[in-house]
Amino acid sequence: MWNRTTAPWSQPREAIATARREFRVWRGTRPFWAGLLTFSGGLPILYFPFPYAHLSPGGLGLALSTTAGAGSLLIGCLLITLGVMLWLQQQVRIFAGVAAILLALLSVPVANFGGFFLGLLPGLIGGSLACAWAPPDNGGPVEPEIPE
Repeated sequence: MWNRTTAPWSQPREAIATARREFRVWRGTRPFWAGLLTFSGGLPILYFPFPYAHLSPGGLGLALSTTAGAGSLLIGCLLITLGVMLWLQQQVRIFAGVAAILLALLSVPVANFGGFFLGLLPGLIGGSLACAWAPPDNGGPVEPEIPE
């Protein structure tokens, strides 16, 4: 017989608390914020040169029909890929961090000032965080030895 108290949706607070704990554990074992910033740095670089953005600051039109538009597409996709790779393959954090920094810097002349600096800054910070991140020490806290 079906019992409402045993249904999985009967205790949503417990389910949410469990999911949150599991996400914290997952987030703590990888450079999560570095990946998030690198991922979010690729989005404006990818978006702003496209024709559907319809931006004309000061009468200057932005379009994908130029090599800058194709370069923006490539740089944006690579930054998004590096951000996802930081989440899923934390062993390559140094490579992904250095590549994200270089791509973010390359986006300044190629991709409309790095997506109007909205992609440059998160890309640089995310790449720096990826290079600085170290895996957690699973040995636990080490207490210093006291000489007798």
